Amino acid sequence: MSFKNIVRELKEMRDGLGSMSRRNSLVESRAGSSRGGARMQWQPLLQQRHQGRWASLPPELLLDVIQRVEASEVSWPARRHVVACASVCSSWREIVKEIVRTLEQCGRITFPISLKQPGPRDSPIQCFIRRERATSTYRLYLGLSPALQEANDKLLLAARRVRRATCTDFVISLSPDDFSRASSTYIGKLRSNFLGTKFTVFDSQPPPDTPAVSNSRSSRRIHSKQVSPRVPAGNYNVTTITYELNVLRTRGPRRMQCTMHSIPFSVIQEGGTAPTPTAFINSIDEHFSSLSMSKGKDPIIEFSSTSLAEPSTPVRISGEPLILKNKAPRWHEQLQCWCLNFRGRVTVASVKNFQLVAAVDPSHEISPVEQEKVILQFGKIGKDIFTMDYRYPLSAFQAFAICLSSFDTKPACE
Repeated sequence: MSFKNIVRELKEMRDGLGSMSRRNSLVESRAGSSRGGARMQWQPLLQQRHQGRWASLPPELLLDVIQRVEASEVSWPARRHVVACASVCSSWREIVKEIVRTLEQCGRITFPISLKQPGPRDSPIQCFIRRERATSTYRLYLGLSPALQEANDKLLLAARRVRRATCTDFVISLSPDDFSRASSTYIGKLRSNFLGTKFTVFDSQPPPDTPAVSNSRSSRRIHSKQVSPRVPAGNYNVTTITYELNVLRTRGPRRMQCTMHSIPFSVIQEGGTAPTPTAFINSIDEHFSSLSMSKGKDPIIEFSSTSLAEPSTPVRISGEPLILKNKAPRWHEQLQCWCLNFRGRVTVASVKNFQLVAAVDPSHEISPVEQEKVILQFGKIGKDIFTMDYRYPLSAFQAFAICLSSFDTKPACE
């Protein structure tokens, strides 16, 4: 049954239930003997009217309908019907939250919180990044390639590079037009040092079940009247990316290491689970379905005068953090270049191409298959077009931030 047919049947049932509820409410109000009693009887009706007429559907019927929609609409753009169901009223939203599973469990990106959840274990989430040199903007899309971008691919995240005297910032947002830290679409940023050898990923909210501490100075804004009280004030150091210096200028790909401060090493061990947030601190889920790439609109960038003073102390977790390293390539004698098996997802040779695997000590007793499993791969397929495939335990936000570090200039590493 298509989504339109389901909506049509729901409208017919809603009209019937609405007339019945109006008759019952009228009878109950006439039977009331006091003014206070009548007010108490009408109060649920006012709450129901505030939520909308759709809130009067029986919970069993509503559960069955949303389960059918969720099972049938498995990819974007059809997946937006699931988001639309959650936008009807609060009762629908609660049922949708119960039905829609996490990204690790179902492998489907539905709400914005999915971008902060670890990817599936069995197969990677395949995305691509489009770079716009004129505006220093990078956009992450869900899809195999940009060939059918307008029809099938979903914009997930956007970032803009801002060069400073001593560092470079990549501001990451849910919106391709609003990169203000005062906006509810701001979810984090990437910052480099002067040489471009060390990068720090800052999350807009602390990881789940983590006693993180944020710098209070970084929470100030230039225009305080534009700051919504729902927007979290801190930046939390969740990842450190380090590129190895190439002092001798030897030929070869870049060597990098990523310390995931918010992900314990135990997640790749048998029975391990990665931290999985289920909701944002600020309510930005409702903005996901309405985001569009409007043309001719200048992006908004807004920083405070104290934004350079970010917290240097990473978030604290129980146990040692997970460390990722780039997979060592092999030298191809016939092609005279360094090669990695990207399984057809990368077609252009570039110093930016890389694959990340877990850095495992022999004492950890991790299976060879798990050690060779590629957690994140990034590579070039055309002019200003790159693929990004990630899987458990990384999230789309973490993977995108790591890939953004590859775009920054690194004269000391090449």
